[in-house]
Amino acid sequence: MEIKIHNINNTKIAEVISDKIIIKSIDDGTNLVGNLYYQDLGNVILYEQNISSDFFDLKTKIAGEILQKFSNYRIRLVIVGHFEKYNSKSLRDFVLESNKSRHINFVETLSEALEKLAL
Repeated sequence: MEIKIHNINNTKIAEVISDKIIIKSIDDGTNLVGNLYYQDLGNVILYEQNISSDFFDLKTKIAGEILQKFSNYRIRLVIVGHFEKYNSKSLRDFVLESNKSRHINFVETLSEALEKLAL
């Protein structure tokens, strides 16, 4: 796992880059949040490909638990990916509601993620 730092409009944004799944469980998410918080990184980009598909099945409650940790530590998160492939009305609704806030967002491109977090 690599953390690439972008500086835009005096805002430090951490892009988490990996060729592996880095969040498979609630514990993985908790450890990532702790690592980011320890490094004073309050704006984070994750990629869907680095998150277990179980995260996107809201019945597992993995997403809720992990995203709550990001909220508790006041770390803004943007997840980059293509979420329409998940055939779940509840996930679509969750993404739409999340995207109304500035704290947790789901976008399709890195440039959209950087734009969201640089505000």
